[in-house]
Amino acid sequence: MAMFMDVHSLGGPVPLAEAAKAHAADLATQGRYGADFQRYWVDEDAGKIFCLIEAPDAEAAVSVHKEAHGLLADEIFRVTEGS
Repeated sequence: MAMFMDVHSLGGPVPLAEAAKAHAADLATQGRYGADFQRYWVDEDAGKIFCLIEAPDAEAAVSVHKEAHGLLADEIFRVTEGS
């Protein structure tokens, strides 16, 4: 499996509670796509959410977001963890 970091730009402030709700929906959906949504970070003022996902491919990560809540990422990057 590969690791991905995606970026959602929501165009305005995003409450942390709303991001948590979306992440919970991702967790409830991820198993159908063989994905593991590990962590997320929020820049509330800038309206950005960053998700770290282990998945078979980027399309699986996109499919989880699409089914869970419809908030699709603007960008998704394959990443490798450094030490």
